[in-house]
Amino acid sequence: MPLVVLCGLPDSGRSRRADELRTALEAEGRPVTVVRDADVLGPDGPAALLEAYTDPSREKALRAALKASVERGLGPRSVVLLDSLNYIKGFRYELYCLARAARTPLCLLYTLRPQPRALGSGDSSPAQARSPTLSWRPGAAALDSLEESLDQGPEPQTKGVEATQRRKALGPEERLGHGVVGDGTADVWELEQIGGPGTPEPGSQEAAPDPCFPPELLDALAQRFEAPDSRNRWDRPLFTVVGLEDPLPLAQIRAALFESQVPAPHQATQSQPLSSTNFLHQLDQVTSQVLAALIEAQKTAVPGDWLTMPGTTERLLFTRPLSMAELSRLRRQFISYTKMHPNKENLPQLANMFLQYLGQSLH
Repeated sequence: MPLVVLCGLPDSGRSRRADELRTALEAEGRPVTVVRDADVLGPDGPAALLEAYTDPSREKALRAALKASVERGLGPRSVVLLDSLNYIKGFRYELYCLARAARTPLCLLYTLRPQPRALGSGDSSPAQARSPTLSWRPGAAALDSLEESLDQGPEPQTKGVEATQRRKALGPEERLGHGVVGDGTADVWELEQIGGPGTPEPGSQEAAPDPCFPPELLDALAQRFEAPDSRNRWDRPLFTVVGLEDPLPLAQIRAALFESQVPAPHQATQSQPLSSTNFLHQLDQVTSQVLAALIEAQKTAVPGDWLTMPGTTERLLFTRPLSMAELSRLRRQFISYTKMHPNKENLPQLANMFLQYLGQSLH
C-alpha cells in the first residue's frame, strides 16, 4: 500500500499532521501503520531520541531501523506513514527506491513551523525578537517583493548590513524553492508574513516546541536541513502545510496515493536476479583461461597480428604488449558487468564475449 513520508523540524506540527491524516484515512476504512522514532528506539524515550540526533553513528542506525520498519509495513493492505525528521535528501531517495521496488505510490508531506526560531536564539537581539515571522509557502505573489518583505519591520532600518544579517538568520523553510499545489503543477513559493511583532494572537494554533530537543540541537538541525524540492522525483508529489492553521490537502493526498499510476521499477530499484554458483565458477574459469592464453600468445606476436585463443571463434588485434595488471583490471570489470546480467544461455559464448570486450576496451 502507499507510503507517506512526513518531513519537518521537531516543532513544526509534523506528528499532529500524521495523526490527523491517520484519522482521516481510518475513517474511510483504510488500515494505517504509523512509523515513528519512538517505535524503533525502545523504552528509553526522549533520552534515546536526543542521543540519536547528537551522535552521527546513532542517527545512522536510527535511519536504518526506520527504513526496515517501513519496508516491513509496505504490505498489500496498510498505508504507511513515516513520521520522522527525514531531513536528508539521500534518505528520502532511499525511501523512494523502496516504494518503487514495492510498486506502491509515495507522496511527501512537508510541515513548516509558523514561527521558526532564529539561529542562535539564545543571544538574539531585541530587534530580531520583534521582527515579523516570515515563511515560504506556495503562492503567486511577485518575487520582486522579496526585498521589501525582508527589510520590513516595526522600526526604520537601513538596507545594508542589517538586512543581510536577517537573511542569514532565515531557517531552511524560508529558502526559495518550488512546491506542488493540489493539481500537481509546480508553483513558486512566495515569502509571506505569518506572524507579527509580539506574541501570537489569542486562540491561534501554534506547534509547541518539542521538549526532547534543546535550542542548540534545533539550530544544528535547521542548519543541515535539506528542504524537499518538487523538482526532484523522490520529493514529489509534494504537499506543504504551514503550522496547524493550513488545512490538510486530504483530497490531493488521496488522489496521489490511490489514483496515481505506480511507476515501474528500473535497474536502481529492482533486485538483481540471482545467479547460480555454476555460472560464476565458469565465468571465473573461462576468463582466467583466456588471459593465460593471451599472455602466452603475445610473446611471439608482432603489432598487427590477429590473435586466436583456444575454444574461441573471435580474434583479437594485437597492437601492443599488454601487462598482467591491465588485463586483470579489464577482467574484473567484465566479471562485474556479467554478474549483473547473468544468463545461462551465454555460458558457451563467455570466451568470445570476453574477447569482444577486450577488443572494445583496448581500441
